[in-house]
Amino acid sequence: MSQKYWEDFDLGFSFKTPSITVTETHVVNWAGLTMDFYPLHMDAEFAAKTPFKERIAHGPLIFGMAVGMAGLAKVEGGSIIAWMGVDNMRMHAPVKIGDTITVHIETIEKRETKKESQGIQIWKYSVRNQRSEVVMSFNMNFLMHRKPSGQ
Repeated sequence: MSQKYWEDFDLGFSFKTPSITVTETHVVNWAGLTMDFYPLHMDAEFAAKTPFKERIAHGPLIFGMAVGMAGLAKVEGGSIIAWMGVDNMRMHAPVKIGDTITVHIETIEKRETKKESQGIQIWKYSVRNQRSEVVMSFNMNFLMHRKPSGQ
């Protein structure tokens, strides 16, 4: 992977990750890891009586998967120094067991910092299902390396 910098990601730069199908194993492992055994995620009989009609994946699981999928895409090329937070997170539609998700990412803001060696960017993440419906969206804030002088 070649080194990339803040300057390499102009406003509007975009990419999408490979896709993954959300499985029963993802949901059960997430519940065990986080202790979130809410019946909408774990109890088929309970979930059948909800507007969703079946079990759905945990929202934080989908967020975690989206972040991981973006990292596996290796587009950032070592440019990110630190994650500074997330803003405007919304769950637009449920993710059901068996849905396949893909993350579409776009640079929506970039600004310089007081340190010439660093810059900040905001990347909008749109998680889409197999029908291209946006199921989750959020903005990731990153502190990034800038190109050294003379490069």
